[in-house]
Amino acid sequence: MFEEASLAEFQLHCFAESGNSYKPALFLTLAGLDWEPIFVDYIAGGETRTERYREEINEMGEAPVLTHRGRRVSQSGAILTYLADVTGHFAPAPEDRYEALRWILFDNHKFTSYFATLRFMLNFAKTGETATTEFLRGRAKTAYAVVDKHLSTRAFVLGARPTIADLSLAGYMYSTPSPRVWIRRTPPPSRRGSNGCGNFPISPRLMTFCRDELCRKGPIDRQ
Repeated sequence: MFEEASLAEFQLHCFAESGNSYKPALFLTLAGLDWEPIFVDYIAGGETRTERYREEINEMGEAPVLTHRGRRVSQSGAILTYLADVTGHFAPAPEDRYEALRWILFDNHKFTSYFATLRFMLNFAKTGETATTEFLRGRAKTAYAVVDKHLSTRAFVLGARPTIADLSLAGYMYSTPSPRVWIRRTPPPSRRGSNGCGNFPISPRLMTFCRDELCRKGPIDRQ
């Protein structure tokens, strides 16, 4: 959809199956900002591949896309950085800005990318197990182990409080099979369906962060 006849300050072109869309949506919701989702028909309609979408919304043919005061920002990491800059929420300290960028780039290159592709192949493309899915699973496990080890010595990625680095890494946590103990404690706040990725050990510390710090009701000011 292309309609933007909304009075909301922020608009987010997105779709529910996308963990990358979930990242800025999570930011906007936790910060209590005035925002509205604009549905992108990616799964059934292939909307991002249309000429109109690429001409009017995003030349890269991707979602999410944030609209704010006449400006458009795409790529989840760029959107999170923009939101932190303009609102002050979840912003890293000035001396940690490049450290936050380092983890966001790691997330997009290795943490999210391998698992998101694996999830798409098994859950949406229905490829079944192949040499490619096994490769992707191995790469994703390695990336998750890096984050788990990093979080073993600190509460959040950059230290004592959550920042956009945490929100970026948390994007696909709720579309991942959860450890049984975590499921018994509390379910995810928004179920987007099973990803069909089988037994996939992921970061329990990061999911504890999602549960304890990001799933509370109402806006959270984490400045």
